[in-house]
Amino acid sequence: MARPDFIIIGAMKCGTSTLAAQLGLQPGIFLTDPKEPNFFSDDAVFAQGRDWYENLFASAADGDIKGEASTHYTKLPTHPDTLARMSDMLESPKLIYLIRDPVARAVSHYIHEWSMGVISGDIEKAFAQHDALVDYGRYAMQIAPYVAHFGKSNVLMLSLETMKEAPQATLEQVCAFLGYQGTPRWREERAQVNASADRIRRFPLHKLVFDNPVAAALRRALIPQALRDRIKAARQMHDRPRLSAGLRADLEHRFTQDYGQLCQMFPGRDDLRASYPFVTDDG
Repeated sequence: MARPDFIIIGAMKCGTSTLAAQLGLQPGIFLTDPKEPNFFSDDAVFAQGRDWYENLFASAADGDIKGEASTHYTKLPTHPDTLARMSDMLESPKLIYLIRDPVARAVSHYIHEWSMGVISGDIEKAFAQHDALVDYGRYAMQIAPYVAHFGKSNVLMLSLETMKEAPQATLEQVCAFLGYQGTPRWREERAQVNASADRIRRFPLHKLVFDNPVAAALRRALIPQALRDRIKAARQMHDRPRLSAGLRADLEHRFTQDYGQLCQMFPGRDDLRASYPFVTDDG
């Protein structure tokens, strides 16, 4: 049946788009379009039915290793039905979970939500009002249900820090986990995916005004370049937000506790420490 052999299940803002792009470049590995169908997590998508989901894999060639990448699958408690839906349809998929420094991830998450117009106000207020900024970086909490249901042997956890340091070795590790028989090759020219340095804050009707080619042509014809540049600059986040000492200390304490749980779940994985530069030897 046209169903995935593997799923990159997260975490958000941890390099999943880059890894998915690299896997999709390997002959014999098929990734869905869209990359993130969010089928098992999002109610409206799930309502389209199994046939809709299976059709995403219908164009894969015989023998292809098929996969998708949806970070919504590790967004508890936002999407509580994901695992139940997945386990009802897939027997034992290979699951790949990428992590990174959870404090840095939370800041990137804030920038993303700010640019999408979901969050307004400064970063201190955002952390007080939006639990997801922390919850999505509690990696042990997010991955534990998958380990319990599908087994640790079906879960590969990697870090963005390690992928940046050794991209080819990371790709080889993933492909070995998937049972890929080819010789994978990391393509450095395709390594930058979803870079957020040029994030521009969106607003209602953004797509109609900015992503529409007719509107874009009218802007270029009617609005001087200098004025367009000033408008764009006013909607950009030019500097990465800084956390107060108090907020950073609180986040590091909470994520250190989660790291302890992660170590219990995946003992001997000293490489995961790369994502926790703030953890001391005494905990």
